[in-house]
Amino acid sequence: MSSKQPQIMLAHDENGAPVLILREEEKRKRLSGAEALSSHIGIATSVAGTVSTSLGPKGRDKLIIDSSGGLTITNDGATIMTKMDSPSQIGKLITSLSKCQDFEIGDGTTGVVVLAGALLEHALKLSKSGIHPIRIADGFETALKIATKTLEESSEKFMIDNREKLIEVAMTTLGSKIINKNLRQMAEIAVDAVLSVADLERRDVDFELIKIRKKAGGKIEDTRLIKGLVLDTDFTHSQMAKEVKDAKIAILNVPLEPPKPEIGYKLIVDSVEKYESLYTTEQAFFTEMVDKIKASGATFVVCQWGFDDEANHLLYQAGIPAVRWALADEIEGLAIATGGSIISRFDDLSPSTLGNAKLVREETLGTQTDRIVTIEGCENEKIVTVFIRGSNEIMLDEAERALHDAMCVVRNLIRDPSIVFGGGAAELCASLAIEQSMEDVSTVEQRALRAFAEALDVIPISLARNSGLDPIKTLADLKAKQKLTKDSAIGVDCMERGTTDMRSQLVFETLSSKVQQFQLATQVTRMILKIDTSIDFTDKEEQGF
Repeated sequence: MSSKQPQIMLAHDENGAPVLILREEEKRKRLSGAEALSSHIGIATSVAGTVSTSLGPKGRDKLIIDSSGGLTITNDGATIMTKMDSPSQIGKLITSLSKCQDFEIGDGTTGVVVLAGALLEHALKLSKSGIHPIRIADGFETALKIATKTLEESSEKFMIDNREKLIEVAMTTLGSKIINKNLRQMAEIAVDAVLSVADLERRDVDFELIKIRKKAGGKIEDTRLIKGLVLDTDFTHSQMAKEVKDAKIAILNVPLEPPKPEIGYKLIVDSVEKYESLYTTEQAFFTEMVDKIKASGATFVVCQWGFDDEANHLLYQAGIPAVRWALADEIEGLAIATGGSIISRFDDLSPSTLGNAKLVREETLGTQTDRIVTIEGCENEKIVTVFIRGSNEIMLDEAERALHDAMCVVRNLIRDPSIVFGGGAAELCASLAIEQSMEDVSTVEQRALRAFAEALDVIPISLARNSGLDPIKTLADLKAKQKLTKDSAIGVDCMERGTTDMRSQLVFETLSSKVQQFQLATQVTRMILKIDTSIDFTDKEEQGF
């Protein structure tokens, strides 16, 4: 029976970092023992090496081309992992690790993959030296407990009622993103969006109340936060009033068109009298619709369906601006924001079903044909919209990902206002704590603990390498300084500001994010270490089934 490993090729970039090249796998029938472990860890560390160059404020972006030719430029770990589409099941497991970090925390998606790759690489070395994988896994679990306890003890409480401090944390998150040219502006948008919808008493943030709208054109600095909703459309008539104050909004899920019969029919109009009769009937139908809208007290209409030109003209004559072909999620969001009801029959229209907003306005964005409708001062003040502008769709997508990460960090601080210091400071602190605790454990566990500590050092090493610093010298200096001063804020000076004190550089990370990274990376490592046999049943004919 064949036992060939999958063909994996490793190249290296100019900094010596590994780059993954996966060829089409040969049919692998059965791998067991050390062979299976080596194969799995080889794939995982290759994937981790691919994203390690994107770590930190000076990490580089990846240009990803999908099967349809679409382009994505990003340094977001979760996006890179998702777009890679690894053919290996272990590669997919590492991808799910990054997705889990993104779903639970929203930040640290690159770091968790790099750490998992480092843990697996050190685990493989221990395995080759004769230590059983289960003993390695147990040793890693012990080291994780020490690291987690150290992080909690070295963490500091954060004052979430200090908006300026929240902006500083958001700026740390956005420092490595493509939109860092407008760092302060984007950080303010992220913080204000979260604070607008946060329930500080319950320490909860509902992201469903933060709407994201993107529109190509303009500059990234045109991005803004709107305390309300944005409809990517314009008013149905060019001469309608462009602004409605104290608007009473009718939200319609019924078209302003004549009813269409369900069966085929043929209508012959062969005289002036028949034409006038048809016109009068149709006019009466539209007049009745508009009269019901006027009778309800509505001063603005949003419809999910289309308008007949005659109905549109009657609305204009009645002085009621309107929007048609609104999206389903816009209709639902509008109902929640304004307190109105979605109407499916005109007979149900009444003053009690109308939504309320202080201002409805049609805005022109650069050209006469590029317009949006903003609805501000809604009855539900907790609904806001982040309106993102950019030169193209790639920029818009990356700006959305960056703002999402920043908002997640602010949300995490509201949930648990504890911080640790970035720049690899937290990993260095945990690594030193693990090294100091090795005297109290057995010889075999000592080696596993040391491997865990060395794996944690990969984070500051990668940060230093990506920042153009000497990684080995930087690591040695930082560990010596942190050990001497007992200061957990000593980290990599990625931006070369002349100090390694992350506290003065305002480089923070949430405690929940860092603990989650350590836990997820350790869990996936333990999972892979416990695999002793890999069986491929994809080719049953060759297997003899």
